Amino acid sequence: MTTAWPSEAATLLAEQRRLAGLAPPAWQPPVGPPERDLTVAAAFVAFMRGEQGPGHPGDRAWVGAVLLEGAHPLRRRAVLGVAGAPYTAGLLALREGRMLADALAPLVGSTDVVLVDATGRDHPRRAGLALHLGAVLDVPTVGVTHRPLYASGAQPTDLPGDSSPLMLDGEEVARWVRTVPGVRPVVAHAAWRTDASTAMQVVLRCRGSHRTPEPLRQARRVAREARAAAEAEYPVSGRRSP
Repeated sequence: MTTAWPSEAATLLAEQRRLAGLAPPAWQPPVGPPERDLTVAAAFVAFMRGEQGPGHPGDRAWVGAVLLEGAHPLRRRAVLGVAGAPYTAGLLALREGRMLADALAPLVGSTDVVLVDATGRDHPRRAGLALHLGAVLDVPTVGVTHRPLYASGAQPTDLPGDSSPLMLDGEEVARWVRTVPGVRPVVAHAAWRTDASTAMQVVLRCRGSHRTPEPLRQARRVAREARAAAEAEYPVSGRRSP
């Protein structure tokens, strides 16, 4: 397993290729009878306003991390993080990887799976941040995004729970998943120890009444609340030094 986050693009490219070539044991959501609730951790990065877009190394962000068992919250935390690089497509791990791992590390020993706002196999080297994060933390992961990165495929019907494949070079790397009717579906990404079918199952088992799966929605709220509190305390100088 990898134990450190690369700090340069060339090192990350090599690590992504290495991770993509591994074949760790596949993970499946636990089933019954009776089917027990999944324990799910999730994390979301909210950059301070004015430090979004492509950004710069050193940009500050709040990372919200939560742990839920079914619909029941178990833990929540907000951690101040620092970006390692500007945003570059396919190299998100340089910018966000370390801070996500730091926020999630205390939770992963109690979780079945981790959700993160990033791709996995839908990636030019088949090893996006969701997959990389799982390898670092040694926990199954699923990516959840609003749109695919490189994969393509028709959206499913408007029936809640319906899904459709997203393909990249002939491989199913993710699925569109309709969590609620009348709004755009989310993308469930195969990542560390999960395939597209498992990713879909996880998203459906932890969906609530909103489009975004509930653990990730709560992590986003924790991150944004922490950001708002920091910006209120430091309305002028808080862009750089909380």
